[in-house]
Amino acid sequence: MKFVFSVLAVLLCFLNNDMTGVYADAVLVSVTVGDSVTLHTAGVKNLQPADVKWYFNDIRIAQLDGDLRFNCTDIQCNDRTEIFIDRLRLDRKTGALTIVNITNTHSGVYQLVVIGGGGTIFNVTVHDDPATHYNKVKKNQGESVTFNPGVRRDQIVELKCLLNNTLIAEISVNQSQICADVQCKERFTDRLKLDNESASLTITKTSIKDSGNYKLVILISSDRRFSITREKRFSLTVTSLSPSQLSGGAIAGIVVMLLLLL
Repeated sequence: MKFVFSVLAVLLCFLNNDMTGVYADAVLVSVTVGDSVTLHTAGVKNLQPADVKWYFNDIRIAQLDGDLRFNCTDIQCNDRTEIFIDRLRLDRKTGALTIVNITNTHSGVYQLVVIGGGGTIFNVTVHDDPATHYNKVKKNQGESVTFNPGVRRDQIVELKCLLNNTLIAEISVNQSQICADVQCKERFTDRLKLDNESASLTITKTSIKDSGNYKLVILISSDRRFSITREKRFSLTVTSLSPSQLSGGAIAGIVVMLLLLL
């Protein structure tokens, strides 16, 4: 009997050390609620994208079958309660898994299992930080406003800035561009400044017409094993100055202008 217990103790110790090693080698991914994260298959050698299974906390959530006759995501892959509510995207060419609009309930261990051997473990932690995604900004007419992505420039693969869903600026690894269309140029007339070092966008000499919903769409990559797409929204309200807010110099200037018009 003592021999049996000794063998069991050795086996448990071995299994514990083995699992510790597995999770110690896991890819650590940190995101905020609302992000979209893509778990790539780049770390697996000799990968056949059609022979891929994905697990979340040991529950199969996505699969590509070798002959493509059985592909599934989430509730289609198991008979348990749906976990991701139409949030999973499986790339049939690469086998990469994307979780869109991620929530706290999606924190956990994701495992890529490749038929024939190999795989990767991702330990995903989801943080709740509303300020990361939405900010209200109020400015007086004539002031400058800066939209900061809140991410280090060396982590940004691509950034797009939209006003009311219209692209007004973008920056990538190799180039940057402001106001590609005529309408945008007429609206801002050289008042947009894109900082290539910080990837922040500044509007100078704001006017009431600049009020609106601005959105930064940021593609973040720490390495080739995963990437994050983050949307940061700014609700900008620009108000005109009341007479009591005007400086003495501004009032004097207005008086002079009126006298010249008389």
